[in-house]
Amino acid sequence: MLVLASNSPRRRELLALLGVPFAVCPAEVDETPLPGEHPAAYVKRLACTKAKQAWVRWGGEAFLLGADTTVALEEEAGRWEILGKPKDAQQAEWMLRRLRGRTHSVFTGLALLHKPSGNLWSDVCVSEVPIRNFSDEEMQAYIASGDPFDKAGAYAIQHREFHPVENFVGCFANVMGLPLCHVAHLFDRAGIHLPRQGLPSCVQSFGGPCAVGAPVENE
Repeated sequence: MLVLASNSPRRRELLALLGVPFAVCPAEVDETPLPGEHPAAYVKRLACTKAKQAWVRWGGEAFLLGADTTVALEEEAGRWEILGKPKDAQQAEWMLRRLRGRTHSVFTGLALLHKPSGNLWSDVCVSEVPIRNFSDEEMQAYIASGDPFDKAGAYAIQHREFHPVENFVGCFANVMGLPLCHVAHLFDRAGIHLPRQGLPSCVQSFGGPCAVGAPVENE
């Protein structure tokens, strides 16, 4: 049994591409970063917390998959600014202005927890995302649509009208919140080999290269 510890419709859509039946057990966690926390450590911590919370709530034996995605800007002296989900239109505008015309990093942390053994495997996927120089009018129309408010960094890469990202060559699924290649490799480490036929579907649906045939760095 595979259980996704998330209620995100985007993660459910992506995981379904693998063709493996799964259940959903949403996890609600405090997403406040710790002082000085690196984005990779931040998303891995939250992914593990979500998987462990689902462990408590799920009644039977299962593999529990937690995931967390954040947008981050690297500042001077190796410091990072983590941009979570905007609380209101004003914060969404502030985030979009910070990202406009710049390249930022998207970090997705993954955690796979086996119940009842307690074995835990984790991973982090990172993509560099260039944001186009959209106009103020485009930004305000996008904010008015309500789409930014449940998304880290206040944007969705897949939004057709706003299309905030240009010249992107990384993992599209990672920016949406669930890099399927990394999920497959995580199960490999657990000794479970998931069907690979869904991975070409990911590429066909969202574009970008698939890393399943190449080494994936585990952090």
